Amino acid sequence: MSLFVSEESRIIEMAWEDRTPFEAIEQQFNMKETEVIKFMRSHLKPNSFKLWRKRVSGRSTKHLKLRSPDISRGYCPTQYKQR
Repeated sequence: MSLFVSEESRIIEMAWEDRTPFEAIEQQFNMKETEVIKFMRSHLKPNSFKLWRKRVSGRSTKHLKLRSPDISRGYCPTQYKQR
């Protein structure tokens, strides 16, 4: 799979976001969760990858099936405040 640098940056950003599920990454970039993990491993420094894995492992908001039905948006309302 050949990606542009801007696409790679967006995948990394989406993977770090707490409320962006892996299914959204799959829908937009056709990458399953295991592929995202491999991608992150190859694009992050080893310690950053460990921090990311620790952060997303078991996080219910990263999987639509585990997500509360009350969460209907992909980001926190205060995440993208206009300045």
